[in-house]
Amino acid sequence: MKKSLALTLALASVASIAHAQDAGGFRIGVKVGGTYSNINGRDSEKITGADGNVKYKPGFNAGLAFSIPVTSDGFASFAPEILVNRKGYSITSTIDGPASGNIAKEEFEYNRSLTYIDVPLLFKINTGGLFFELGPQVGYMARSSQEIQYTTKYRDGSKDKNESDTSDSKEDLASFDIGGVAGLGYQTAGGFSVGLRYNQGFKTLFDTKNVNGSDEDRAFNSAYMVQVGYLIPTK
Repeated sequence: MKKSLALTLALASVASIAHAQDAGGFRIGVKVGGTYSNINGRDSEKITGADGNVKYKPGFNAGLAFSIPVTSDGFASFAPEILVNRKGYSITSTIDGPASGNIAKEEFEYNRSLTYIDVPLLFKINTGGLFFELGPQVGYMARSSQEIQYTTKYRDGSKDKNESDTSDSKEDLASFDIGGVAGLGYQTAGGFSVGLRYNQGFKTLFDTKNVNGSDEDRAFNSAYMVQVGYLIPTK
């Protein structure tokens, strides 16, 4: 309940601050881009498995962007966003077959996609088009999907790919995430921009509502994002 209230207050603050600004300075626009994500932390192997090869998973991000001036010269601004952000991770592992058998190797591939509604609350510094951004982020996991696939490769070059097992369960993971964002990019006076940012989760990805203190498992979202955007002039 507290986490849901925090997300609601974050969205409300974006709307109320934007409404209070002068129409000539406040700008609204859109952003879209790619997300390249993984997980990290001391207990991440409890998700990925000790023998797995954990890979970054490609995804996407898209949503609304706001620019609210803090200084009259445009040097500093408050730049919140509301994004749909597809994160996740991939795990692959390979087991060699017995030397005397027909099986050369068996391959396992596991993909998990995590779709978040992310609200970054960024402080932005603009220096002649080049900008730097930093701030906290709160996110709600709207959807989780899993896909598992097994492939058997034989010594004669043929292979047998089993049908994928899929699941949309997210009961094992926390519904809310809290993290930080840091990035840089370039924005034209007309409002077109391109940027690169890094997002690190600070709240464990595991569902720990029934776990206390030091027993809590620690694994976090980690994502690189590339975005292009456009802010609509308001005067």
